[in-house]
Amino acid sequence: MNRSPDLTTVAWRKSSYSDGGASNCLEVAEGHPGTAPVRDSKRPDGPILVFGASPWASFLAHVKK
Repeated sequence: MNRSPDLTTVAWRKSSYSDGGASNCLEVAEGHPGTAPVRDSKRPDGPILVFGASPWASFLAHVKK
């Protein structure tokens, strides 16, 4: 059974691609090997998406192109 990581005390890091403005900001929680918890910085109490390491790496590769 897959379980979501405990994210109650996690430190979120804003994307290095963020322009520093109030829009289009993505935050990633570090310290969860094998997963990449992601949220919208404008909605910190909103939903959190948890990606596996391989799909997240693929996403990052496409974003960097």
